Amino acid sequence: MLKKFFLVVCGSFVGSFLALIFFTITAVLMSFVIFSSMSSSMGVKLEKKSILYIRLDGELNERPSEMSQMMAMIKEEDESQDLSTLIKSLKLAKENENIDGVYLDCRGMASGMSSLYELRNALIDFKKSKKFVYAFGDEGIMQSDYYLASVADSIFLNPEGSVDVHGLGASTPYMKGLLDKVGVEMQVVRVGTFKSAVEPYMLSEMSDANRLQQEHYLGSLWGVISKDIATSRNIDTTAFNQLTDSVMLTMSSQELLQNKIVDHLCYRTEMEDKLRRLVGVELKDDLSPKLISPSELVLTDNETKSGDKQIAVVYATGEIDGSTSVPGMSEEGIDSESLAATIRTLQYDDNVKGLVLRVNSPGGSAFGSEVIWKAIEDFKKSGKPVAVSMSDYAASGGYYISSGAQRIFAEPTTITGSIGIFGVIPNASNFINNTLGVKFEEVTTNENAIAGAIYKPLSEKQKAALQRMVERGYDLFTRRCAVGRKVSQDSIKSIAEGRVWDGITAKNIGLVDEFGGLQAAIDWVAKKANLGDDYSITNLPETEMNFQALLGQMARSRVEADMQRRMGMFYTYYEQLQAILNRDQVLCIMEPVEIDF
Repeated sequence: MLKKFFLVVCGSFVGSFLALIFFTITAVLMSFVIFSSMSSSMGVKLEKKSILYIRLDGELNERPSEMSQMMAMIKEEDESQDLSTLIKSLKLAKENENIDGVYLDCRGMASGMSSLYELRNALIDFKKSKKFVYAFGDEGIMQSDYYLASVADSIFLNPEGSVDVHGLGASTPYMKGLLDKVGVEMQVVRVGTFKSAVEPYMLSEMSDANRLQQEHYLGSLWGVISKDIATSRNIDTTAFNQLTDSVMLTMSSQELLQNKIVDHLCYRTEMEDKLRRLVGVELKDDLSPKLISPSELVLTDNETKSGDKQIAVVYATGEIDGSTSVPGMSEEGIDSESLAATIRTLQYDDNVKGLVLRVNSPGGSAFGSEVIWKAIEDFKKSGKPVAVSMSDYAASGGYYISSGAQRIFAEPTTITGSIGIFGVIPNASNFINNTLGVKFEEVTTNENAIAGAIYKPLSEKQKAALQRMVERGYDLFTRRCAVGRKVSQDSIKSIAEGRVWDGITAKNIGLVDEFGGLQAAIDWVAKKANLGDDYSITNLPETEMNFQALLGQMARSRVEADMQRRMGMFYTYYEQLQAILNRDQVLCIMEPVEIDF
């Protein structure tokens, strides 16, 4: 027996020791790969007759994350796309005499509409340099890519390729039928006729109010996008929408050419030859044009500015105190305590002269939203200017944390508003008692000692108490907005009710001050702080290389990919149910709508 004990102990020790050695070797190898990649990247040399190559592929994020940077280096693939790098690279390319033009390679990039709008404006600004912008699609050009490509001097398409422009559509899974089948009831309390985030759990179909608001903001967003494309392509807007309704995906390349959707037909090799000739590089000298990626171009920027005149750009991306799978948003979400602590540090940093809060969030925890709002209020007491730059979403809690800023910037395609609040507590008593055959017995000292337990419904008294709490939260939310926007609380309530607004309408009703992207907000803060052009930008939270986090992310990604493969379309329902169980009970978050763009 003793011998067996020692064998087990020794075996465990040896196993742990070998695992430790494996982990150490892996970490060392990863360090070597990353260091080598970083060293080679830092040695980027920008040659004359170069072309900025923007590969429209993958997911467009707000900013580079530590995970995306490390994965890109290790896998030695094209770097993941982030809006901040792309916009900065276009600004540098506009001013750099070694860059002759921009080449958009349309491969299908997932992004929010406001991010694309901001990137498109950066391309339009680049064209002021009189340098060329060419776009190319091989197998096909997706709608999101085409929105960017439409500003190009010429759009090239493979003779067997296609263009898919189809308009906007939104889909929301309604799960009451599924919940009824498994014996789960979602006990909902809410304030706001349009606060539709809870509808999928309490209704079998969309309410009239929700349909009304979706039709309004989707119509407004498509109005901006279709007009932009039609104007750039010199097509009548009505005619363009008729083409959109004709199932453009099925059109032949010749039809696309005839209808001015594309300008030229060619294969990829012919496209590269065209680029080579355009910059004056002979085929015998170089088989491929001199392409430089956005991240490589940014690395060549050695401009330094004063360190005692900083504008802090703080990114609030994702769900507040939760997680989200919305494109462009951090999977980890916003940690309200951490973000508030960051803002508080900036408040007392004499080198920081102003703050821009970059918001890309559908909302989340009501309490977490209040924590961040308070941090912004305290920051303003320092006398430093603060502005908000809204990205794709700044809705519900995302608007809550924005409302106190001295100036709010958004794009016409931003989704915002959704000023409302609700609470959801699952009641799985039918499933637990009848389906599983499990019975819970209780012993309590007071009637509400085990209130909100998943195995029993709320009492009428408990529901009424929760309703009062939600109403109190709604009153606080609308009061915060009223003070921040310098209007009466009644005027805020008249446009609140949980209703989602597009950027254009939001500006018209006073929820937004000015149209413009992140740079417009930075410029405003610099002007208010009397900094002129002599200031530097500090992006926060900082991204750090973390091997343990990388390994954890790789493992989670593999598990999630496997679950998606096995569950198929039901994975969406699983994610939503997980979110319900892991979130706070009282939330200010917009509806879980998926917009097809």
